[in-house]
Amino acid sequence: MQTIDISQTEEIFTVSRLNREVRFILEGSFPLLWVEGEISNFAAPGSGHWYFSLKDPLAQVRCAMFKPHNRKLHFTPKDGMHVMIKARVSLYEGRGEFQLIAEHMEEIGEGKLRQEFEALKKRLQEAGLFELTHKKELPIIPKSIGVITSPTGAAIRDILSVLRRRFPCVPVIIYPTLVQGDMAAPQIVNAIKTANTRKECDVLILARGGGSLEDLWPFNEEMVAHAIFQSELPIISGVGHEVDFTIADFVADMRAPTPSAAAELITPDRDELIESLDDDQERLLRHMQIKFRQLQQHMDWTTKQLYQQHPKHRLLQQRHALDLAEATIIRLQTQVINQQQAQLKTLNATLSGLTPTHQIREFRNQLKLSSQRLQNIFTSQLQQKQQDLGNTAATLDALSPLATLKRGYAIATKQQRVLRHANEAKAGDQVNIRLLDGSLDCTVNS
Repeated sequence: MQTIDISQTEEIFTVSRLNREVRFILEGSFPLLWVEGEISNFAAPGSGHWYFSLKDPLAQVRCAMFKPHNRKLHFTPKDGMHVMIKARVSLYEGRGEFQLIAEHMEEIGEGKLRQEFEALKKRLQEAGLFELTHKKELPIIPKSIGVITSPTGAAIRDILSVLRRRFPCVPVIIYPTLVQGDMAAPQIVNAIKTANTRKECDVLILARGGGSLEDLWPFNEEMVAHAIFQSELPIISGVGHEVDFTIADFVADMRAPTPSAAAELITPDRDELIESLDDDQERLLRHMQIKFRQLQQHMDWTTKQLYQQHPKHRLLQQRHALDLAEATIIRLQTQVINQQQAQLKTLNATLSGLTPTHQIREFRNQLKLSSQRLQNIFTSQLQQKQQDLGNTAATLDALSPLATLKRGYAIATKQQRVLRHANEAKAGDQVNIRLLDGSLDCTVNS
């Protein structure tokens, strides 16, 4: 029997180390790849993970799809189903089994559609249909909302439910259309054009519920993409579930994860809006109160100014000025007389000192002339002051309410308030009529 000298071997692997090294080699050598085959031995235990085999006529491979990935699918696999999986190549170390870890799964018919989707997405992106510069702004508070969807689907019920809860006052216009099948895409295009022609709303929701890639395919048609891009009305896309993406989502002005989310994005919350309006009302009332106080202060100042300009107040001021003028005239008159008398005394004393008769006569003549001039000056000044006094008295008389009464007018008052218009009194009211001489207490008949 031949023996092996273990000391001469390069390295000895344990089974677990070997399996781990092989797993590292497999996972590092293969990229994430697509594998096509038929499902068999499908199992879905309580953990939520899926375990199955993928086979073709010549071979099979064990596969696992863990809960975080399989919960995103819209269908449940079953034995005999032909599918494509996007998976990582790996090795289950515990049993040394070669396996695939699936991250995504599509029914085999979806593989071709997925390729068409990616090709169209790339072509439209290069054409600029996805650019943010082309996105139109959505109205903050829409006046009317248009919904392009099936009138009998769950999507329209979800949308209307959200709108009734959040913003029930907004009108909703439904543009009915198919959302699945070969005839759906032309009808969607026609609905978008109809809404733009009628201009009945200021925003559109393009919506349908979830489904497979094939079910959602009308929203991946190029004609629908161009119709959305050419729409003058802003469009929000709410197609499928949160994990679903369609070409319409990329072209639309905004993408919502679900139809219900689209309704929420396009409408304000009623309660928040009411709260905001209450805040605005409170600020408006504060502003009005401040403005009212300012106007009240201005009115008080104006009333004071009007009182100062009132004819009665001005009459009192001018009467006071007249009294001052009269006192000034009397003072000036007394001053002039005193000066003349003093001058006369001086002349008499000078005359008494001069004995010649001729000088006496000359001085008397001069005195007479001086006296005459003085008298003329005094008369002229007195006449001027009297004329000024007469003018002032005439002005005061013209401004006096009594002058108006002299001309035959009367002043009617009610409760000490002057009446200027007939509609300020009614039948049965007691009014006072002020005349030039006395007043009358009257009762209004009509």
